[in-house]
Amino acid sequence: MDKTYASATEAVADIPDGASLAVGGFGLSGVPIVLIRALLAQGTRDLEVVSNNCGVDGWGLGELLAAGRIRRVIASYIGENREFARQYLGGEVEVELTPQGTLAERLRAGGVGIPAFYTATGAGTAVSDGGMPIRYAADGSVALASDPKELRPFDAFGRTREYVLERAIRTDVGLVRAAVGDRHGNLRFEKAARNFNPLAGMAGRFTIAEVDELVEPGVLDPDDIHLPGIYVDRIVVLSPEESADLPIEKVTTRPRRDA
Repeated sequence: MDKTYASATEAVADIPDGASLAVGGFGLSGVPIVLIRALLAQGTRDLEVVSNNCGVDGWGLGELLAAGRIRRVIASYIGENREFARQYLGGEVEVELTPQGTLAERLRAGGVGIPAFYTATGAGTAVSDGGMPIRYAADGSVALASDPKELRPFDAFGRTREYVLERAIRTDVGLVRAAVGDRHGNLRFEKAARNFNPLAGMAGRFTIAEVDELVEPGVLDPDDIHLPGIYVDRIVVLSPEESADLPIEKVTTRPRRDA
């Protein structure tokens, strides 16, 4: 039952080229950066990544992206990652854009064994009608577009409206970052890091977690466990230096009134 590994390198060593990954994090919060860098160092390529966003330039999933290791991304936000936008518009990477709440529910559904669900989000838009660019050609034309999705009317919440069928997401591997974990794989996430991390951990058929602190089984109160160990297969304990690698995405300042 002891799921700890000596290093991130050992923990990701058997992730093959072409694997699909569900990766926790939102912006720069809760990103499993040490596991990502271990994948980068071992040369894993042709990855399909499911995450809220694809990191930023030079950090997080942006490091794998810049190295040309990612072939497809399912995300809700391209954001301010210039390299991500460049590769998408240049036809170097496929991108399936998904509404943020829908993406979260697709991951959760995959983790609990629900194959698909209906949601009002995106019904009657390009999300349901199809035609959203997934891959561009070198000349800027659309080489691959999204297919239409099934729509169905439901009488719910006091009115009848159309709902779009969304399919669950299940990936080969889940990569997550937690504040505390025990040797059985039970995890607790810290504040905003409890974003897509539990969902990514649930969606992976095989999940690896990096944790800031390791405790013995029984130390975590059951009410403090955000992701049960049944979903987690390997635990990597970070060094203080690795835990402290938490950059700020944007720094803004304003004049003080008394200046």
